[in-house]
Amino acid sequence: MSQQGARRNTRGGGAAWALVITSVAGFMAALDNLVVTTALPSIREDLGGALHDLEWTVSAYTLTFAVLLMFGAALGDRFGRRRLFVVGITVFTAASAAAALAPGIDSLIAARAVQGVGAAIMMPLTLTLLTAAVPAERRGMAYGIWGAVNGLAVASGPLVGGSLTEHISWQWIFWLNVPLGLALLPLARLRLSESHGTGAPLDIPGTLLASGGLFGVVYGLVRGPVDGWTGSVVLTALFAGVALLVGFVLYSTRAKNPMLPMRLFRSRAFAGVNAASLLMFLGMFGSIFLLSQYMQGVLGYSPTEAGLRMLPWTGMPMLVAPIAGMLSDRIGGRPVVAAGLFLQAAGLGYLASVIMADASYAIQLPGLIVSGIGMALYFAPASALVMSSVAAKEQGIASGANNALREVGGALGIAVMSSIFAAQGGYASAQTFVDGLRPAVAVGAAMVALGGVAALAVPARRRTGGQGPETAPKTDPAAEPVDEPALAPAAPTPRP
Repeated sequence: MSQQGARRNTRGGGAAWALVITSVAGFMAALDNLVVTTALPSIREDLGGALHDLEWTVSAYTLTFAVLLMFGAALGDRFGRRRLFVVGITVFTAASAAAALAPGIDSLIAARAVQGVGAAIMMPLTLTLLTAAVPAERRGMAYGIWGAVNGLAVASGPLVGGSLTEHISWQWIFWLNVPLGLALLPLARLRLSESHGTGAPLDIPGTLLASGGLFGVVYGLVRGPVDGWTGSVVLTALFAGVALLVGFVLYSTRAKNPMLPMRLFRSRAFAGVNAASLLMFLGMFGSIFLLSQYMQGVLGYSPTEAGLRMLPWTGMPMLVAPIAGMLSDRIGGRPVVAAGLFLQAAGLGYLASVIMADASYAIQLPGLIVSGIGMALYFAPASALVMSSVAAKEQGIASGANNALREVGGALGIAVMSSIFAAQGGYASAQTFVDGLRPAVAVGAAMVALGGVAALAVPARRRTGGQGPETAPKTDPAAEPVDEPALAPAAPTPRP
């Protein structure tokens, strides 16, 4: 960051304002992943459409969000992170209004796809802007609050959507974003400092390969449970997506200025935390998707009642994540992330063992609490590990890659666990629902536990001092010096 930007950041109370702005923006983007699920019956009643159309009101957002995350981060690094952050908020807010005003199901699906584009631009830039504004010694707590807000948004999507639909109308799940977005626009312009990445030209071939590959994989995962995993369209999408992603990896190992330098994955820290993030979201997303339906369809709770009963899980990040962030500053992020993932896995495993057609809330409560603590311990230190595992000028790309893997993990979790649910049970009765739910949640627990193992692969890094943050590993011994040394987690490597 330039000295002028630093002075402006100081005058504006930079750290506090950046935390508020980026947390609210991240909340909006994360909330819209699952906020529509409990509103689907009301949307169908008002707008019509077949079940296939209703599924796309969820999938259209997930698809564009996951596919364009890395491209959004690259645009921010090239043309200015604050500038593109404002563009992303503008697109997301306008698309939210369009979704609320949609006269038919097709226009709603189109608006949801544009929402995903806006979210893909602004979401990966929230972490880079926050990192630039917060001193290194206070980033753990800042990441903790940011992670708590984002974790709460992901987990409370069904509650928010159900409550607004039940008490006002389904349109308000989209209108909610409009005043928040309009408030963020002037604040982002006035209170955030501009910064850039490496200044390298956009990697057009890499962008096309990565975007096409992610589109094929996510599209195949979304359509698999509906069309069947052996359907020609699903198989073509999956094989083509994997082939394009392999091509992206091969291209990026040779390109001069790749969108995602493959050398970053030589770092055990970067590779381990990204694997842990993908597996965490796989298990968590799929479990929330099915358990929210279990509480409503089997136990008979209204959407609001079901959401309130899940608060020991979904609300826990607001209480624990800031503490987890400070704890990671003291003992390092690896043990906190690993402990969180193993606790999340234990909570899901417990729920899988006690779920019944007439299970009382009291018997479910321990699993919800343990899962909530585990989720809270994961979010903040994982973000810190991602951002500290690369040089400051590459943090935008690192954030984009991590968010893309999280979204792919979420789509994969819903697809895989829905397939297990359909194979072992179904919606015919309360008992058949439970028959499908229990093995699906057990698989989700196993995936999160594997994420804990991946987190243990992250090396314990050298510390800068008694209470300081962990130092970032050197991702490349011949790397360029960091262009923002005051913000870098560690001193840059000098040229040989």
